[in-house]
Amino acid sequence: MARILFWFCLLVSASSQAQKTKPIPVIFDSDMGPDYDDVGAITLLHAFADSGYINILGTVASTKYEGVAAVFNVLNTYFNRPGLLIGVPKGKALELKDSQHWTDTLLLKYPHRIKKNAEVLSATEVYRKSLASQPDRAVTIITVGFLTNLADLLQSAPDKYSKLSGKELVRKKVKQLVCMAGSFPAGNEWNVRMDARSSEIVFDNWETPILFSGVEIGFTIKTGLPLISNNDIKNSPVKDVYRISIPISLQDSAGRMSWDQTAVLIAVKGYKPWWNIQTGKIKVAEDGSNTWENGSFLHSFLIPSQSPAILRDLINKIMMHQPVKKL
Repeated sequence: MARILFWFCLLVSASSQAQKTKPIPVIFDSDMGPDYDDVGAITLLHAFADSGYINILGTVASTKYEGVAAVFNVLNTYFNRPGLLIGVPKGKALELKDSQHWTDTLLLKYPHRIKKNAEVLSATEVYRKSLASQPDRAVTIITVGFLTNLADLLQSAPDKYSKLSGKELVRKKVKQLVCMAGSFPAGNEWNVRMDARSSEIVFDNWETPILFSGVEIGFTIKTGLPLISNNDIKNSPVKDVYRISIPISLQDSAGRMSWDQTAVLIAVKGYKPWWNIQTGKIKVAEDGSNTWENGSFLHSFLIPSQSPAILRDLINKIMMHQPVKKL
């Protein structure tokens, strides 16, 4: 308990400092299913926005099963941001959905203005509109799903939002890209593998720093049990997702692995004191497997420097964040 309070107090103390600095503009890109750590991740995102650390520019889906825009709208509405921009791929993209059917539960139980994917902009439009409105080298992009949208962004043409090509717009407006992707120093990870061609395009052509939280990081950080056992939290879509999903899989008996939450955490708070980094360059093969070359490149991946239990306790605490009432 003392350890939990220490890290929570550290965040609360830092939160007062966040009020004195300009919030980081962030775009959040997630497959929002088939896994459910995406829900934990978007909870951290809104918690950090409520604390003044970040300004959420938009939330985009990297899968396009019917209803994914509505699921984003449920969660954004729950956290009192119903008007947040939502984007969905309108071209070729995966249509993978959760097997636990938590998305169906959210859509049946919780309010949402958006009902169909057709009601929202394309993911590329959300990116271009959001980036064009921001100062140079200001935006942090967090991607915890497939790299489909970012490949489309890089290959996009000038439009009503900007006269720049996608690659030029990224170079001009993005400060860093934080990815839950890859296995380090080598391996074969789901987000990269499922759209290997897009992954290759992004990692070969992205011209700002990329920080990877590899699959090996989230494996050891299991969260969600304190959330579902907290009787003070009621009518919460976040709690419902974990309550539904954790009992279904034996491997989740100690909590769900927290791949996506780590990406949000480092994008907002930085990687220290929890991790060190190795700089270099990722290379993606046609089958989606990746290797790594050390060196003075723009890529880096996390190396643990503290016990996973510290991260588990911290993420569990933030995942119990409740919506802040708007005046």
